[in-house]
Amino acid sequence: MDACDAVIVGGGPAGSSCAWGLRNSGLRVVMLERQKFPRDKVCGGWITPQVLDELELDAAEYARQNTLQPICGFRTGLIGDSPIETRYDTPVSYGIRRSEFDRYLVERSGVPLRDGEALTALEREDGGGWIVNGELRTRIVIGAGGHFCPVARSVKAGFGSESVIAAQEIEFLMDPGQRSRCRVEPEIPELYFCRDMKGYGWCFRKGDYLNLGLGRLDRSGLSAHVAAFLETLREAGRIPANITGEAAGHAYLLYGMSDRPLSGEAYLLVGDAAGLAFPLSGEGILPAILSGLLAARTILEARGRYTAAELSRYGTLLRERLGGAGRSGFERFLGFLPLGIKALLWRRLLASHRQTRRLLLERWFLHRGSYAGPNRAGIPVSAPANSGIESCTAHNPSSRFQHQNGQK
Repeated sequence: MDACDAVIVGGGPAGSSCAWGLRNSGLRVVMLERQKFPRDKVCGGWITPQVLDELELDAAEYARQNTLQPICGFRTGLIGDSPIETRYDTPVSYGIRRSEFDRYLVERSGVPLRDGEALTALEREDGGGWIVNGELRTRIVIGAGGHFCPVARSVKAGFGSESVIAAQEIEFLMDPGQRSRCRVEPEIPELYFCRDMKGYGWCFRKGDYLNLGLGRLDRSGLSAHVAAFLETLREAGRIPANITGEAAGHAYLLYGMSDRPLSGEAYLLVGDAAGLAFPLSGEGILPAILSGLLAARTILEARGRYTAAELSRYGTLLRERLGGAGRSGFERFLGFLPLGIKALLWRRLLASHRQTRRLLLERWFLHRGSYAGPNRAGIPVSAPANSGIESCTAHNPSSRFQHQNGQK
């Protein structure tokens, strides 16, 4: 039987970040991924500058071979109402394609990837470790397989009574006719919120690719909500009348609203397996990366002592780093208000340029002041210093980043 020090189950940003954090440690790490790479991953596909900081990624270097669409503002509003625009002088986020991003991070980690190999069996050993798929012995296992992670299922984490966000989305390469009829600006993603405040939809153009989707806390009738949202966009002339392909679904849990254990005897859960998506925005990539890096740190500090008590340090570190990314006191207060009052406050917020910028975008979507990252004293609203991006190209559809990516 083969043996290693750690097995990571899942090849997304959480798993690859954990693997990258264990680089040069002397530990033998193996990563399992049930899909073959490069894989298509259902995801809106945008990252904040904090992601680049955490992973020490050079944006210009990444963009030479991969899609990295600068985001310099947003169109926001209620579905069916006239939106307002918020613009920035420099990029505040970037659009990525998950098939490229996940492959890049896995390759960068240097960890052997067994893609196309699912976790089918996980058994405890008398000595305290695990037997993976009946053929691989490991001292610790890291569950990074998303909401339905088999490691989380094996340790009986959650499932059954969880309050799940359900989403459907599609990303496709537009043909010339679709491109000519698409009015969504690549640098200005569009966010449209449901009138019952249970979710939002988005339109995001990444060069010649268009990403459309909608997520809701209430899963009932999701397909109908998605269809109605897309029809609203068509009627407004924002997207082409014909859309290529079918929408795919996925689910995730929100940070602070999940009871899943983060760790236990010889295991850790990271990313969506642990239920860490940011409330209100639903972003999962930054918390996935943070949790992967902190899981690696916990493993290294444990020095082979993978008891539940030793690994509980991971939860403490994660709460410290996520800081106020969960619901604030004001947001919890809103939960007790009657629906009619909440709807009125929500409508007024989305109609206000100031509140949209300060609260909706900079706190809830860009995490300014709510995330204890490396530069807690001042999380960048502009691009990081190593990005090579000096100004926003919001009105130039042939920016150099699109040119480098082969997008005309």
